[in-house]
Amino acid sequence: MRIAFNTTAFIPGKMGGTETYFRELLASLQQADTENDYSLLIDAHYAAEFPLTSPRFKKVACNFTEPSFLWLVRGVLRNTLKVDILKSVLNRLPVDLIHHPFSILNPPGLKIPSVLTFHDMQHEFLPQFFSDREMRTGRELSRTSAEDATRIIAISAHVKTSLVKKYQIPADKIDVVYNGYSPEYRVIDDRAALAQIRDKYALECPFLYFPAATWPHKNHKRLLAALRLLVDDPRFDGDLVLTGISMKAHDELLTEIERLRLTERVKILGYLPYAELPYLYNLARLLVFPSLFEGFGLPLVEAMACGCPVACSNVTAIPEVVGNAGLLFDPTSEEQIAVAVRDLWENEERRKQLITQGFERARRFRWENAARETIDVYKKALGIASSAAGAEQGEKT
Repeated sequence: MRIAFNTTAFIPGKMGGTETYFRELLASLQQADTENDYSLLIDAHYAAEFPLTSPRFKKVACNFTEPSFLWLVRGVLRNTLKVDILKSVLNRLPVDLIHHPFSILNPPGLKIPSVLTFHDMQHEFLPQFFSDREMRTGRELSRTSAEDATRIIAISAHVKTSLVKKYQIPADKIDVVYNGYSPEYRVIDDRAALAQIRDKYALECPFLYFPAATWPHKNHKRLLAALRLLVDDPRFDGDLVLTGISMKAHDELLTEIERLRLTERVKILGYLPYAELPYLYNLARLLVFPSLFEGFGLPLVEAMACGCPVACSNVTAIPEVVGNAGLLFDPTSEEQIAVAVRDLWENEERRKQLITQGFERARRFRWENAARETIDVYKKALGIASSAAGAEQGEKT
C-alpha cells in the first residue's frame, strides 16, 4: 500500500491531544510497518517536527497551512470560483489511500480512498461553549467528513457511538482504535532528575496536577471552586499545578483565581516540553481531571502509567478509559470534586490500590497496538474501495 498522511492543517503547540496522537502514531508506524510506503504531506515550515527513521517514510512539501500564500490563494478561489486547488493537488498524488488524522477531511470529495481519525464532536454536546458560526461550521465539517470518509477510526467507543447516534454513520464503517502512551511515561527512580524539575518549577508543596489547555470544557472554574473548599480545611496542605496551552478561558481562569483568593495555592506553568511531562506525573500526589468532555483523555493513561492515582469525571469517554483505576466524580459538582480529591489525598490504602490498578489498566493502551490496528483499517479501506470500483465497472459493462 502507498499511504499519504494529510497534515496540511498541522500547527505545532496548538492542537493538544490530536497533535500527540499523530506524533505517536507516526513514530509507532515507523517501527511496526516494514511493508507499506508512506508520504507525509507537511508544510515546509514544520517538516523538522517529524523525524523519520524508516526508509519507507518520506516527507512531501504541501504548503497550505494557515497562514501561507497557498492557503490565502486557496481561500480566495474557493470563495469566488468554488474551486479548491488543494483537492487538485491531492488527487494527483501517486498513492492508494490518504489518512486524515485531525477529525476533518481536508478537503472532502477526493477521488482517493480515505481514512479519517475522528477525535470528538464536543460542539454537539456542549453548544454553550461555541458561537453560532462555530456551531454551523463544526457541524457541517464534521458530518460531511464522517459521511465522505471511506473508513473512520474512532479513538474510543464513546466517539463511535456519538457518530452513529448524532450523524447516522453506519457502525460497520467505524473502527475503534484506542490511543496509547509512550515509554517515557513510567515510574521515574532518578531522584536527582526529579529534584531538578521540582526546583525548576518551585514545586515545594505536594500538589494536584491538571494538564489541560484552558478551554471552557476543561472545567477549570469548578476545579478552582473545589480547591477553595479543600483549602478551607487546614488539614489540606496541597497546591494545584496547571499546565497546558493558554486558550479561550484563560483570562477567566486568572480572574477566578484572584476572586477565590487562591493565588498562593495555584501554579500555572503553561505549555511544557513533552520530555518534562512524565516528571510532573511522578511528582504529583494525584491527577485531578474534571473535564466535561473527552473523546479519549490522554492524561488519564499517562498518569496511570507513571503511578499517579487518578480522580476524574464520570462523563463521555473518561470512564471507558480509566475503568476501575480511577475515582470518579460528577464534574458539575465542586463538592463531589473536593470529596474525591480529599479521599484520594488522605487515604493511603486507596491511593495504593488505584496506583496498582492504574498500572494494570494502562497496559491496555499502547501506541504499538494502535499502529497495528491502524494498518488493519487501511487494509479494510482499500478492500472497500476495490469492491466499490469493481461494482461500478460491472455496472458499466
